Amino acid sequence: MEAESRVKTAGELGVSLRALADVPDVIGAAFGLDGLILTEADLSPEFFRLRSGLAGEAFQKFTNYRIRVALVLPDFAAHGERFAELAYEHRTHAWIRFVHTEEEAWAWLRSQV
Repeated sequence: MEAESRVKTAGELGVSLRALADVPDVIGAAFGLDGLILTEADLSPEFFRLRSGLAGEAFQKFTNYRIRVALVLPDFAAHGERFAELAYEHRTHAWIRFVHTEEEAWAWLRSQV
């Protein structure tokens, strides 16, 4: 399936999102793909601290560059009420979705091709 080869995990691309300086690397690695899957292991504690600005900056860039991203987090609330609210707000977002499993991530990204 062609779409399968155009959706990649951060691990496959050798990138992670741990600091603001990582945002351009992630964008560059994912540019031109049909989707990117980020797991909890690909994200730093800073990402989950919304005041750090890391999540906001990354989300803005993903949207600007039209990169579909699925964030796999088994428990959105594990990172605080505000983070759970952010995940809920993105339940119908065109470019960024929070999902509970990698299977959900693959299914959503494949359906967008």
